[in-house]
Amino acid sequence: MNAQTERQLIAGPAGALECAIDRPPQAAVGLAVVCHPHPQHGGTLDNKVAQTLARAAIALGWRSVRFNFRGVGASAGVWDDGRGEIDDALAVIAAHRAPGEALLLAGFSFGAFVAASAAQRLPEDAKARRLALVGPSTQKQRVPEVPADTVVIHGEADDVVPLAATLDWARPQALPVIVFPGVGHFFHGQLALLKNTLVRQLQPAID
Repeated sequence: MNAQTERQLIAGPAGALECAIDRPPQAAVGLAVVCHPHPQHGGTLDNKVAQTLARAAIALGWRSVRFNFRGVGASAGVWDDGRGEIDDALAVIAAHRAPGEALLLAGFSFGAFVAASAAQRLPEDAKARRLALVGPSTQKQRVPEVPADTVVIHGEADDVVPLAATLDWARPQALPVIVFPGVGHFFHGQLALLKNTLVRQLQPAID
């Protein structure tokens, strides 16, 4: 993401997992783990929306860790239809989270499904403080219910995950969805607005 980004390999359930770590200039308020979009459609930790999620977290003082799912980049293993990818996310959290450290889980598209699923599987005494989901894959994946303060952002003109699918998922939870008018799945030309919106919505996490 920048010259200060640290790359490292950690042990994962299917072999090494490649991580990219970015730190805020001040002492971190916690750990933010960012999950990238679908590995079989070109998703990597360098995806622009995943980087935008990381930049928003860093602006709020979180230490950010993006990682490549199994079989992507320098990460070992092969695609596991979402099951193993959730295990990958949990392994990254376990490797980078200090005992008792606050956690922000974030993801884009397929990564939002993984982030929400990983959040659900964390033990009660180690839950994420906040969850941020951008363009969540609510049509092809079974995204679990999420906490009421989850930040959900979706493009009105999303041609990969229809806005209607995310509204159908959110409605039974009475969960607000922030809609970017006229914006497609990858938020082309709107990444600065996306970052600013995430910062505003996540600000209460450190107030």
